[in-house]
Amino acid sequence: MKFPNDFIFGGATAAYQVEGATKADGKGRVLWDGYLEKQGRFNADPASDFYHRYPEDLALSKQFGLNAIRVSIAWSRIFPKGYGAIEQRGVDYYHKLFAECAKDGIEPFVTLHHFDSPENIYEDGDWLNPANIDHFVDYAKFCFKEFPEVKYWITINEPTSSAVQQYVTGTFPPNEKYNFHKTFQAEHNLNLAHARVVNAYKAMHLAGQIGIVHALQTVYPLDPASAGDQHAADLQDTLDNRVFLDGTLAGHYPDETLQLMREILVANRQADIQISNADEAELQEAADQLDFVGVNYYFSKFMKAYNGPSETVHNGTGKKGSSISRLQGIGESGLRPGVPVTDWDWPIYPKGLYDQLMRIHQNYPNIKNLYITENGLGLKESLSPDQHTIQDDKRIDYIQQHMNAILQAMQDGVNVKGYFIWSLQDQFSWTNGYNKRYGLFYVDFDTQKRYPKKSAYWFKEMAETHTVPAADVTIANPL
Repeated sequence: MKFPNDFIFGGATAAYQVEGATKADGKGRVLWDGYLEKQGRFNADPASDFYHRYPEDLALSKQFGLNAIRVSIAWSRIFPKGYGAIEQRGVDYYHKLFAECAKDGIEPFVTLHHFDSPENIYEDGDWLNPANIDHFVDYAKFCFKEFPEVKYWITINEPTSSAVQQYVTGTFPPNEKYNFHKTFQAEHNLNLAHARVVNAYKAMHLAGQIGIVHALQTVYPLDPASAGDQHAADLQDTLDNRVFLDGTLAGHYPDETLQLMREILVANRQADIQISNADEAELQEAADQLDFVGVNYYFSKFMKAYNGPSETVHNGTGKKGSSISRLQGIGESGLRPGVPVTDWDWPIYPKGLYDQLMRIHQNYPNIKNLYITENGLGLKESLSPDQHTIQDDKRIDYIQQHMNAILQAMQDGVNVKGYFIWSLQDQFSWTNGYNKRYGLFYVDFDTQKRYPKKSAYWFKEMAETHTVPAADVTIANPL
């Protein structure tokens, strides 16, 4: 089985996680700046210093067979307050970045929002405030006009991660827990923001394509024979996936989705959310015009019935077995025997990617084009002075299994157009700082020197042959 000749092999990044330079050239503050300063554990400077070193990373991308890159525009580099005055130096930076992409034959897939709301927007309610949707649409329209060199736009990255981690798990600012009312309202408002941007883009009659990227964690009952476990899986799926898939891909919320949402709200004694008829019209119009959907997939969840108070503990250090997830009115996350897990307690389950792709293909037939916009394995890695490269065989094995799952889905009718590994280079992690590395290229964060890992050579062979290579690769002349 081979990938088509036009299949995209890319690397993924995000502005706040790679650029560094958080105070450079008039960039405005974002919600993470004050939060990380208060925590005092780590910060996003210098990250991977992509703001200054993007030519090096793009040259490495070209050298190792990649033909695309996911980048995001930092909203506050262009509008430091989220609206109002434009910072021309930020605009110029992205023009230079896209020109360098063109020089190296690297197609940029550009995300407008990747977890980095400007601080003013955040302090004014972030996605819970409908007025901020207007500011987001204005920012998006500016980008569409200013950067005609971009042909692939992504409205929002992982809206589910944003809403759930802000208001359920408390792992994103403002650190609220178990506020399902705010979570579902933010989920709907994110769907609406996405829809309004898609509709604005299409109204401008531009030549490119526009889509959205969803983090999709395939949810299964821990015991397939248990009706309670199945219902817990349905409830968790509603929180994590169904509201977004229905809202952005179908353009409406079916009765079953609304009922499951309300069941969670009632169980937690929280009010229903607001969805207007005008909102639903916007959602439908956008779904009918969507060019593609990106799937970010890392792991699946296995749910069992649970009746008790919510309790979550986030594993942000890589201490295996330290995470806890029990949600009132939903269920408890468990581990299925025989399924391996990462140090961060994420089950490694390639079948979940296959099942999720088939779900979209079967349940949302209007979506013709899919991309795997993130997939990868985070590891604790270090490079000793006598080493030439990281021997990341676990990462190669992980990618190989998931690429085979993608090929199987393609053989079964899913039109997957490309794959972006998370991540291109080692980066700053929102909740793990610098101890969890995903990159094809190892970054020495003290010197910013790049070192291709063994997985980079494996990925290069895959991109050149359009087949999934054997796990072992020969590194003739390591850089």
